[in-house]
Amino acid sequence: MPLFGGTIETPRELYLHKLGAALKMENTIIEMLPQLEEHAKDPQLKQSLQHHLEETQGHVRNLEQAFSVLGAEVDDSPCPAIEGLEKEGQANLKMVDESLNDHVIISGVCETEHHEIAVYEGLIVNAEAMGEQDLVALLTENLENEQATLQKAQQLGQQLAQRAAMAA
Repeated sequence: MPLFGGTIETPRELYLHKLGAALKMENTIIEMLPQLEEHAKDPQLKQSLQHHLEETQGHVRNLEQAFSVLGAEVDDSPCPAIEGLEKEGQANLKMVDESLNDHVIISGVCETEHHEIAVYEGLIVNAEAMGEQDLVALLTENLENEQATLQKAQQLGQQLAQRAAMAA
């Protein structure tokens, strides 16, 4: 890895940087989920956020193991995309009536899951190209969890939207 913000010069350095950004992404989500749970009103949403926290902790373990598979030091790199999603979510929660918190949260969860899925798909493609099947297995586990979480979040979002439409 380049030291002190140096230039990334090899595909391996770039891969490790991207892997580190994924680790930062997951660690940021671990910090965000309890805060979102506090703002959530719907019991099913609260339970879903708790479950996702446990899954995300597993994602971090898989990413740390991925560094080990590559014989590299665990290092998280900046992840501006997740920081942007976090800022957007916080801003949205501040500007809406509390009765809309669940809608803001589920929307943010879906946006975040789409980003995570894209990150893992890219990491897997490159791990396959490097012939790192152990790495592919770890990252595929994370990807499949993210896809399942997105599907559940979309279903819950539909339910929340239908309830809101019926109440209006």
